[in-house]
Amino acid sequence: MKKLIIFQLLLAAHTSLSAEQKQAPTSVESRDVAAFVQQLDSLREAANIPGLSVAVVKDHAIVLAAGLGYANVEDGIFASAKTAYDIASVAKPLTAVVAQRLVEAGILDLDRPLVDYSEWTDFCTAFNQQPSIFAKGLRCHPPDHTLRHLLSHTATGTPGTQFSYNPVLYSWASRPIMASADAPFSALVEQYVFIPADMRKSARKHRDLPLREDLAQRLAPPYRIDSSGAIIRAPALPPQGDGAAGGVVTTVLDLAKFDIALDQGVLISAQSRAEMMAPSRSINGEALPYGLGWYVQEYEGHTLVWHSGWWPDAYSALYLKIPSLELTFIVLANSEGIWWDNPLDRAAVHRSEFARAFLSTFVDH
Repeated sequence: MKKLIIFQLLLAAHTSLSAEQKQAPTSVESRDVAAFVQQLDSLREAANIPGLSVAVVKDHAIVLAAGLGYANVEDGIFASAKTAYDIASVAKPLTAVVAQRLVEAGILDLDRPLVDYSEWTDFCTAFNQQPSIFAKGLRCHPPDHTLRHLLSHTATGTPGTQFSYNPVLYSWASRPIMASADAPFSALVEQYVFIPADMRKSARKHRDLPLREDLAQRLAPPYRIDSSGAIIRAPALPPQGDGAAGGVVTTVLDLAKFDIALDQGVLISAQSRAEMMAPSRSINGEALPYGLGWYVQEYEGHTLVWHSGWWPDAYSALYLKIPSLELTFIVLANSEGIWWDNPLDRAAVHRSEFARAFLSTFVDH
């Protein structure tokens, strides 16, 4: 592996940046990387994001890792590549890795009916009566949902017929996973993701599992925009259960480690990875815009594999891969400013200004 060169870029008085750049194979020059980071900083300011962290991975090596703005506005702490964030739904790919690892071990069957797990029928019936948009169209009878339907967001309507993003049902996927492995879900993420990927600055959290103290000190607090347009501290996030849809606090550097470990076959086999990142097929054979834990879409001749994260008035994130180029973009923020209101029934990462900035620099170059 070629030697990594450490370089500093000073962008503005309120910008803290450190980055690692590898000596090719990429045609992107250092000046283009600098311009890219400046563009991200402009997008950050335009979206009123107090602070964000970014990483780019190319050919299994980190080529950029940086922080922009403030991780903590009140205390004047700059964001860095080591700043921790709640990554919201970007946790879903990690969940899919756990599921695939258990499938490989012969512990879990994605196509086993969920009715085999006694809680599913009661949950489905109760949730179906809620006013939530995510309960709309959910059919509990006949009880033929599977874990694959939950992990591919094809559980709404007749299972397997359509894609409809549903974080509530995805979160429930932790139940059959725990039942099969006879272990807490957070422990499974630790065992099958954090430890083998050497993600030492990552942890799960839920109502019965407080955030690890070292990460609590690194965590960027959430911010929101008030009615006057001012950036103010947001309230603490509400407690959640040990669900599969979120619950991860990490850094861009650790997510980059996850990305490298995933692509190098450390976490799951190449076959399992390909299955995760391939479009699901409806029962009619139609290609859908989601695999297992990942959005999948075609854009200007490239397959984009990605996931967004959004905690309203708190955090946002984007994790975008281009497998054919062995290229990855990760950006985390301490406000909802990265979010671009992706439709619930489509994959539209190209609508993200942050994604377009990345693509224009590293792909369209």
